[in-house]
Amino acid sequence: MIRILIADDHLVVREGVRTMLEIQPDFEVVGEACDGEEAVSLAGKLQPDVILMDLRMPRLDGLGAIRAIRRQWPQLKVVILTTYDDDANIVQGLQAGARGYMLKDSSRDAIFAAVRAAARGETLLQPEVAARVVAHLDAAPAQAADPQDATVSDRERQVLALVAEGQRNKEIADALGITERTVKAHLASVFNKLGATSRAEAIARAMAAGVLPPHR
Repeated sequence: MIRILIADDHLVVREGVRTMLEIQPDFEVVGEACDGEEAVSLAGKLQPDVILMDLRMPRLDGLGAIRAIRRQWPQLKVVILTTYDDDANIVQGLQAGARGYMLKDSSRDAIFAAVRAAARGETLLQPEVAARVVAHLDAAPAQAADPQDATVSDRERQVLALVAEGQRNKEIADALGITERTVKAHLASVFNKLGATSRAEAIARAMAAGVLPPHR
């Protein structure tokens, strides 16, 4: 069972999300939070597998809650579920450590997939969200490492492409006939070359640089 905490300041939204999730035989909603502070408190008490987090909440917003949760319990997985689709929120949410960014008008299947991917320790980026991140990176000032100048090897590109498909390190190692340690080494190299701090950011930067196709 995937144990889920819902954090949203609107009761009707929490009830709707709970009802939707509990249709799935592998989901169990273990708690609900009405603001960011309560989300942090319940995350510590309940230790859920996945937290569905809204962004705009009283007392402590979603970004602040994600940062607090990731700082205290880095093993907990957060998926943002919100109505706000502006570039800044998407990028900041991923940089804060969210494993996915879903809009509330996403299909149920897409939300289910994001929850399951997060529970597996993967980051799921929908093509439209990835495209927004790419556009933001294209418009942003140059970072210390410019992805346009990065020389990514063929093997690193293969590893990154499999990461973009949602595969885990072991699956990537098996597919390419290499060890998990080698996969991690390739990813560390790619992160350094692209100036990325997370898988999601590495994928987005690779798309922006043309290392990967923009819609995977």
